[in-house]
Amino acid sequence: MCAGLFCGPALFARTELIRYSLTMANRLLPPVLTRRRIWLACAVAVAADVIQLSLGPFGWVGPDEVLDIVVMLLLTALIGFHPLFLPTFVAEFIPMVDALPTWTACAILVIGLRRKKTAAPPPPVQPAGDVIDVGADVSRF
Repeated sequence: MCAGLFCGPALFARTELIRYSLTMANRLLPPVLTRRRIWLACAVAVAADVIQLSLGPFGWVGPDEVLDIVVMLLLTALIGFHPLFLPTFVAEFIPMVDALPTWTACAILVIGLRRKKTAAPPPPVQPAGDVIDVGADVSRF
């Protein structure tokens, strides 16, 4: 006989909850940076900065902010969320700052940080010649 959390609907619900948790945890991880993702992220950032520059130094109230929201969502989808997107997003609301290429700089910085983080460690250096490794007992001294 089955009792408690280990049978029937309770077990099914628990299994589905675990499966859903693992799926959501994987969505929060940054995606693998491929050349295509990097090029697309840079293209989106440069296009956004060019559009904002063409809208004028003070920007238009509606389209400029909508563009910032769209760019942040696109960059998050392409290269994953990074905390550096938040200050960039807020800085775009300051007049005259949106004339600077902030999205381009942020995208390049995030890509560089992600590449540095995922770079393979260098192989260990092998000493030249024959090396004799002698374990010493230093507790006697």
